[in-house]
Amino acid sequence: MALNGRTAIRIGAVAVGLGFLAWNQMRSREPVTAPAAPAVAARPQPPAKAPTWRLGSLTLTACELAQPNSGLSTAAWCADFPVPENRADPHSRTIKLKLAVLRSSAQVASGDMLAFLAGGPGQAATDSAGLVASVLKPLLAHRHVVLLDQRGTGGSNALGCKESAKTVTPADDSTFDAGKLRAAAADCLRQLAGRADPRYYTTTIAAQDLEDVRKALGSPPLDLVGVSYGTRMAQQYLRRFPDAVRSVVLDSAVPNSLALGEDFARNLDDALKAQFARCTAEPACKKQFGDPDQTLYQLRDALRANPHEVSFRDPQSYQTVRRMLDEDALASVVRMFAYTPATAALLPLSIDAAAHGDVGPLLGQAKLLSGELSELMGSGMQYSVICSEDADLLTARPQDAQTILGTRMVDALKAVCTVWPKGVRPADFHQPLKTDKPLLLLAGQYDPVTPPRYADEVAKGLPNARVLVLKGQAHSVMAAGCAPQLIQHFVEKLDPKTLDASCLDRLQPTPIFIDFNGSTP
Repeated sequence: MALNGRTAIRIGAVAVGLGFLAWNQMRSREPVTAPAAPAVAARPQPPAKAPTWRLGSLTLTACELAQPNSGLSTAAWCADFPVPENRADPHSRTIKLKLAVLRSSAQVASGDMLAFLAGGPGQAATDSAGLVASVLKPLLAHRHVVLLDQRGTGGSNALGCKESAKTVTPADDSTFDAGKLRAAAADCLRQLAGRADPRYYTTTIAAQDLEDVRKALGSPPLDLVGVSYGTRMAQQYLRRFPDAVRSVVLDSAVPNSLALGEDFARNLDDALKAQFARCTAEPACKKQFGDPDQTLYQLRDALRANPHEVSFRDPQSYQTVRRMLDEDALASVVRMFAYTPATAALLPLSIDAAAHGDVGPLLGQAKLLSGELSELMGSGMQYSVICSEDADLLTARPQDAQTILGTRMVDALKAVCTVWPKGVRPADFHQPLKTDKPLLLLAGQYDPVTPPRYADEVAKGLPNARVLVLKGQAHSVMAAGCAPQLIQHFVEKLDPKTLDASCLDRLQPTPIFIDFNGSTP
């Protein structure tokens, strides 16, 4: 769950004076014998002032939120929101948070507001504005949606670091090296010095930021919608500000008791085995690929014994790219494929091709996926969260050593956290959530990161919670099938127990690709 870099596209507006057109129209009406009027140079007009909207004590300005890796944008209302970096120090530096509100189409909106909490850790909420507007469209008819880039992300003093200027060889691309990770973390800290203290970019401090924003917006009750890491943020906010919360939707939930990273190897292994079992159960797939799980491990063993440089066509630039392919690279690529049903359906085909020497399908698709996830890679905010909240609880488990992911993610996080500064973790941080607020938990059947058992663990003992498992889905499922309508009904009725979720029965796994034309008819 880690990734960096963002391409900002700015569109400048040019004001065009209409003086010449008006003058030309007047001239056409004059008698031929009349002397020509002297030409008057048109004065450049200043750009139109953006509309503003007063909400609570804040003045928001009309804005467009660009969608990363796309020319699309979403209309919103934006403001900078200043907060102290260190809340315990009145003389602390001030940082500005990027706040955006998707405005309801209602003449008079409901008194409660939706608040979307992004994943990662490291994703910016405003980057997801397009998806949020689509998924929550039924609720936008009567409610505003708050998007606050969590401190350290997006437009909120992002803790992003540029890669070292040293030459990187293909062999550096994937192989785990604790020394290099520590050096990269130290280099990132040097880049952040003077503009950020990473100790103050944790979940609980960010929860206080959200509460300050809520009060500035007029203290509306919040309907929290968290995805992945955002579900941790939702639970921590609810624990500390229970009276501020009306309802909670947790998509791909992370239990409070979990140390982020401890189950990554097991969860990926379980998801892959379940997906590959679909192939061995289908005659055409089994005939074409045999046992994809066995092929994957055979490929892993071959790369462990003989890592080597490979070349393939970049699917975007069509240029030849050279990369080191070893067991670490294979694990990273397979994990990315497992995040969505569509890419998971390509895994048996892509693994089989790679086992026969054609790495293009596997690494080419991985190139596209890594571009979509690039805002998280190397995120200092991720390190601030995990090093402060989880790292001391992480232990590499012997039973994970022979899985595809192995212990490399735990090893990497622990290496970085020997260097990264750590903030304060409250004593109750990892205690299970206790609340009678209405909770709706959504989980993907094949989620390789936050499996359905996590949602069950969060819901355990909560009197007003319900878990819905979406068949055939993976990570982050709130846009799948009728999930948006279920979220709407839940937020409106606040009764998860009586919610009719039978529409989810229509969801099916994405058929496995037998070749690049698709699945078996």
